[in-house]
Amino acid sequence: MNIIDHLSLGVSCITKATEFYDGLLSTLGYGCLATTEGFAAYGKDSVQFLLMKPADGKDYSAGNGTHIAFAAPSTEAVDNFHQYAKTHGGECNGQPGPRAAYPIPDVYTTFVIDPFGNKLEAIYNGFNK
Repeated sequence: MNIIDHLSLGVSCITKATEFYDGLLSTLGYGCLATTEGFAAYGKDSVQFLLMKPADGKDYSAGNGTHIAFAAPSTEAVDNFHQYAKTHGGECNGQPGPRAAYPIPDVYTTFVIDPFGNKLEAIYNGFNK
């Protein structure tokens, strides 16, 4: 059993969020499995990542020091994730490439900031190879 059942990020608008994340996560082979007015759920075989409007009705905020790392099936998928983010309202926060500082050999990763300010990573050969 995995230690994490699912992860979620707060967003202000589910429609705007799915416009970005549907394409972004498709670069890694993941899709939207369910949506409502309050959330969008993503995964491959099961839901593992959600975009949600905060349940308390207050404004969402991006977590300082928090990021979500998505498993990528190849270095090309990492590159595609990065390119998609940059051309669809995201920002580069770390070019695709190897990371010598990681404690894993042959890791290849990139970091982006989504249109809501959340830090995202796509990683090939990460901890869960």
